[in-house]
Order: sequence, then structure tokens, then C-alpha cells
Amino acid sequence: MSLKDTLLSLADNPKMREFVVQNKLTRGVSRRFVAGEVLDDAIQATRMMNKKSIQTALDLLGENVSSEAEARASTQDYINAIQLIHKTGIDANISIKLTALGLDISRELCLEQLFQILEQAKQANIFVCIDMEGSAYTAQTIEIALAAKERFEQVGTVVQSYLYRTQSDLEKLIEQKVRVRLVKGAYKEPENVAFQQKSSVDQNYLTLMKMLLARGNFPAIATHDEVIIDAACAYVRDHGISKTSFEFQMLYGIRRDLQEKLVQQGYNVRVYVPYGSQWYPYLMRRMAERPANLIFVVSNMWR
Repeated sequence: MSLKDTLLSLADNPKMREFVVQNKLTRGVSRRFVAGEVLDDAIQATRMMNKKSIQTALDLLGENVSSEAEARASTQDYINAIQLIHKTGIDANISIKLTALGLDISRELCLEQLFQILEQAKQANIFVCIDMEGSAYTAQTIEIALAAKERFEQVGTVVQSYLYRTQSDLEKLIEQKVRVRLVKGAYKEPENVAFQQKSSVDQNYLTLMKMLLARGNFPAIATHDEVIIDAACAYVRDHGISKTSFEFQMLYGIRRDLQEKLVQQGYNVRVYVPYGSQWYPYLMRRMAERPANLIFVVSNMWR
């Protein structure tokens, strides 16, 4: 088993979760990648980003609720974020997870909660991105995003380049002018649904990226991979595509130097800012994605 597979497995390990969450050292180091445990922490992080001309996407961590009461509570948390963004005037939008809205309970409950959020976002003129979770939810997420777009303009979703099905999904989303955030993918997926080699994931990412840059509706190119970023910059330059027609997205606490460099070059940059008490699975996925993140955490545990 590779280091990446091990870390992704640990993301679902209750004993490891308890150890990491209760450990003062790891809790402190997690703040490099997670803004904090409450909404005000994310708002403060956004203010700091905005001063550098960087926008944010606020992401309340937590997924797979098991009761209607939890789903409604998550909905209210998302609405609170929308209202506070509007009240403070910060430059931010929000990212939401359908399993936090009760998708595991019923599709009807999830849609009811989603449309409440989108109605609030419409009134506040704030974009909402429906995040993509594991492959078991991919089809439903695409279907729900397309249905939501029929009623609300400011809604989009995420596609993952490591899934075989993504190019087909992307064609549908582009056709309906749904805004798309392109990522590589951070969940452990089986061989029958996802590319297993990094080179294959990267190659598919480049193919999908060009589709979005050429025909997408203000797409988000979400990556820290400088080879891919350079390819995106070259593609828009060579095809006469405006730098203002898309945005690069990166994760909070990762490659701050690159974020600022792209802003200086005239590109739109948005940083994905996670917050909330359910930060452990998110942290482990970040470790699995990039070994440098794991080195950072381990080295700081002894400082």
C-alpha cells in the first residue's frame, strides 16, 4: 500500500481521528491548512486574503449527516455564512457538500435544503459551488447541479480528473453553462472508476482544462501543480483567451507564494478556506495529496 493510500485509509480511522483531534500539537499545526473551527475564523482569513487581492471560497467541513435535524442544522450554517459574507462585504463565495444536506437520507430532503441555500445566495448575489465527494455520489451530484442550474444562475459544481467518466460529465455541464471547478480528486477510488497513475490523472486534467478554458462559463482551475498552471497560462495566451474569463484556485495554507505571483501577473485567484470542527478527514486528504504537507506537519510537531 502506498503512502497516499495509507493516509486516505487513516482519514476514516476513528482511533487515529481521536488521537489527532485531541492532540494539542496536531490541532495547532492543522491551523496551517484550516482557518479555524468557527465561521468568524474563516471571515478573518478572508479579510487577510482580500488585502492581497485574493478571493476565497468558504468551506464548512463536515459531511454524511445521518439525521434530518443535522441536515437542517448544516443548511442553517451555510445560510449563516452567506449572510455574514453579505454583511461584512468580504469578497467570498461558499462551497457546500450534498451529504451535509441529507443526501444519504433522501434526495428530496437534500434538494429542499439546497434550494433554501440557493435562494438566500440569490438574494445576496453570492455564488454557491456544490462540492464533489466520493465516486458513489458523482452521478447524483452532477444531476442535482444541472437541476439547480435550471432554477438558479449562481450555482456550479466540481469535477475530478481522476475519474474515467468526467469528460462526459463535463460536456453536459458546459452545454448547460454550469460553472465548474476542476480538481484532480482527493478520495481513494478503485481501479474500475478512476485512473491510478498520477501521469494519467494529470493528462486527463490537461484535456479537461482546455475544454473549460475554451468553452466553459468562468471555470476554476484548481491546482498547485506549476506544470499545469504554466500550461493553462500558455493555452490562454496562445488562444487569445482573457485572463479575466477564469480563475485559478488553491487551498488555504498551500503555495502562498504562487498565489501572490499569479495575482501579480493579472490572473484571478481564489483560495479555498476550510473551517469547522470536522477538520481531521480534510487534513488527512491534504497530507495524502502532497508529501510536502506531511513533512510540514511532522516537522512542526516537534517545534
